[in-house]
Order: sequence, then C-alpha cells, then structure tokens
Amino acid sequence: MRYTHVLSCAGLAAALASLAGATPAMAQKEQQFSWHGRIASGQTVEVRGINGSIDASPATGSEVEVVAVKRGRRDDPSQVKIDVVPHAGGVTICAVYPSRSGRPTNDCQPGGGHSDIRDNDVSVEFTVRVPAGVAFLGRNVNGGIGVKGLTGNVDAQTVNGGIEIATRGIARAKTVNGSIDVVMGSTDWTGDLEFESVNGAVQVTLPANASAHVTASTVNGGLNSDFPLMVQGRLNPRHIEGTIGQGGRELRLQTVNGSIELRRS
Repeated sequence: MRYTHVLSCAGLAAALASLAGATPAMAQKEQQFSWHGRIASGQTVEVRGINGSIDASPATGSEVEVVAVKRGRRDDPSQVKIDVVPHAGGVTICAVYPSRSGRPTNDCQPGGGHSDIRDNDVSVEFTVRVPAGVAFLGRNVNGGIGVKGLTGNVDAQTVNGGIEIATRGIARAKTVNGSIDVVMGSTDWTGDLEFESVNGAVQVTLPANASAHVTASTVNGGLNSDFPLMVQGRLNPRHIEGTIGQGGRELRLQTVNGSIELRRS
C-alpha cells in the first residue's frame, strides 16, 4: 500500500524558510526615534548607547537633531526607550533597555545612569547633528563612535569599537578593542589630554604649532612622530617621553597591541 504525504502551501513556505536558515519569527524588527531641540553654544549634547554605532556630524541649523534606529530579531525594539534629559549643561540622550527583576532600575542621567542589558539583542544606531559651538560627548559599549566636521570639543569612549574624530576643538578618546584616529584643531586644553586603547592603533593629528609634554607607550607596535621630539632619558622603541614645541600641557598616548602615531596637520 502506498501513502502520499501532502504538504500545504503554508507548510511548504515554512519548510523552505527553515532550509534557508531563517524563519518568519526571526525576521528583523525595526523602529525609529527622532528628536530635535535647541541648546546654547558652549553646552554639551551627550549620547549614551549600549549596542550599536554612534555617529555625529554638523547640523545645518541651530538645533540638535537625533535619529535613533532600533533593530532586533529575538527581542522587541519597542521595549528599548530613548530618553531625552535636558539639564543645565545641555541635553543627555540614552538608550534605556528594559530593567530586570531584582536589579537596579535602568535609567538615563547626565554623566552616568544605570544600564543592564543581559540577553537583549536590540541594537540602537544613533545619528546626531550637532550645531556649531556645541560640544559632543559620546559613550558606548558595543559599537564604534564616529565624529566628523564638528567645531566644538569632543569626548568619546567605548569598549568594543573604534573611534574616529575630526573637530576644530579639543578631542579626547578611549576604547579597549578598537583603533583611535583623531584630528583636532585646537591646542588649548587644560589638564591631561589622553588617547588610550588596549587592542588597536592610536593616531593623533595636531596643529603644527602644538606644544606639549608627550608620553607615548605601546607593548606590541611602533612609535612615530611628525613632530621633532626632545626626548628625556634613555631611548626606548616602545616608550617615549619628551616635548614638542615649548612643552607644557600633558599629552598621553597609550596602547598595548598597536602602533602609535603623532601627526602634524
């Protein structure tokens, strides 16, 4: 006796999707958030992400413009809020993931806040337009930070991702797994100016008239400088301490696995 198995159209579609390595339930879901507002010159727009890139570029007008694209496959993007917190120093914008039972509540605060996103696959990609004269502060965990063409000061930190900055102001950058490439137009910084990675190259470009006391060190990589360096102490191919120009301000460049380059614009 012969048996015939009949597969419905719906069943055939599901089977084909399974063979292709995807099911309708795993299709990527996407939502978009947008915000714009005015903050004064000299204030700061702060963007705090967790998973996903942060990119900033000049605004065409006098308002900050922010677009956040949320994407997830397993988890629902609508459960990740984008909080906007105006304050005396400017505005702070955060990706706030759902809080977990028995743990501190996730929140958005200027300069900090609490974030715990275990087992959540939603990514948030921020695109920010920054008006002239406004500073930018970017904080991330899993994702790069790219800042191009700004006029104000920039401070960028992430854990897993590279950092690229080009500004006419002063820049600061730190990451763990990624390279740093910074071009800055001002030399009028106060305190220590640090550029630090662990697994990645560090390249910093300064104006030709820059003066600083420079400390540069790496473990696995080379050191190069376009500036003549007045070296103090013994020559070391992995560690240099010296001055460019008239010295003075502190400039620290550090990595473990990667080269260090100090460029002159």
